Amino acid sequence: MGELAIAAMHRICKKAGAERVSEAAAMQLAKVLEDIGIKICKEAIDFAMHAGRKTVKAEDIEIAAKKVLTR
Repeated sequence: MGELAIAAMHRICKKAGAERVSEAAAMQLAKVLEDIGIKICKEAIDFAMHAGRKTVKAEDIEIAAKKVLTR
């Protein structure tokens, strides 16, 4: 099982407009979001290291997310 709560995935789907969400759909969303999150974090770590920092900052995540999500 991943790091993301299934109940949170249900809430996200409901916010998006779904009336009903299966457990399988919520679990798949959690898996997909975790995979995307890991890719973003890896990019953010690279940005922080390039800047000579060990600490990943919000700006690193923001830049990395734009890079990963526009591919």
